[in-house]
Amino acid sequence: MNKLYLDNSPITYYTDTTAGGGSDWIVFVHAAFADSGMYKRQFEYFAGKYNIIAMDVIGHGGSLAARKGDGIEKTAYWLNGIFQKHGIAAALLVGVSLGAVLIQDFANRYEDKVLSLACFGGYDINNFDTKAQRANSKGQMGMMFKALVSVKWFAQSNKKISAYTPQAQQEFYDMNARFPKRSFRYLAGLNKLINKFPSKPRKYPLLVGCGEHDIPMALTIARKWANKEQCSLAVIQGAGHCANMDNPDRFNSVLQDFFGNRVE
Repeated sequence: MNKLYLDNSPITYYTDTTAGGGSDWIVFVHAAFADSGMYKRQFEYFAGKYNIIAMDVIGHGGSLAARKGDGIEKTAYWLNGIFQKHGIAAALLVGVSLGAVLIQDFANRYEDKVLSLACFGGYDINNFDTKAQRANSKGQMGMMFKALVSVKWFAQSNKKISAYTPQAQQEFYDMNARFPKRSFRYLAGLNKLINKFPSKPRKYPLLVGCGEHDIPMALTIARKWANKEQCSLAVIQGAGHCANMDNPDRFNSVLQDFFGNRVE
């Protein structure tokens, strides 16, 4: 993967263009407290079959040099800047957790640039259930307290929520432990993306997924969302919240099948 920077932004991103001209592009957007490295096994699998972009979200990975006025709500704008820089007309978008939220916002704003949308461990940002969020807020406050005291303490707890297998938990911990405390402020901007666009029929295929060992609420949300949209649902066996890290072989297979079944 080649490391690149988007001009006039804090964004660091990575590309693999070994598939060459004429091949479709896949865009990967990572979970909160991680970075694009969480998709390393997807890069290995899809390289040469598709051209690849992976973007570090503001406040994560290499995207730390933010300026006044920069915020997570600008992610779609920056991603579109990457499309323009590389002459990408449209792409296959993949997001896990936070990434699933951000690629939906991109799809809301740049619908014609989406070939398909694959959202794992996320929720429908155009039909967000505020009651479910309130029910989960107490647990979130406890995690935030740990983060304010020590990022490593927070990372130790968060790895058990974010991944299921010991290997994936350790890999997630290593990324989370590098997350700067000052970057928490960017996550507050997610509220600016929720329920801002009306639900409407999609012009592109949607895949909703989660790991079988994710929290029960995540499974319920995924099933309800897929039923509402009448779209594909994938529950990844042997995986938790970051299903691509826990069971990369199955995750990659599900994505490849989804891409292959896409109706042009």
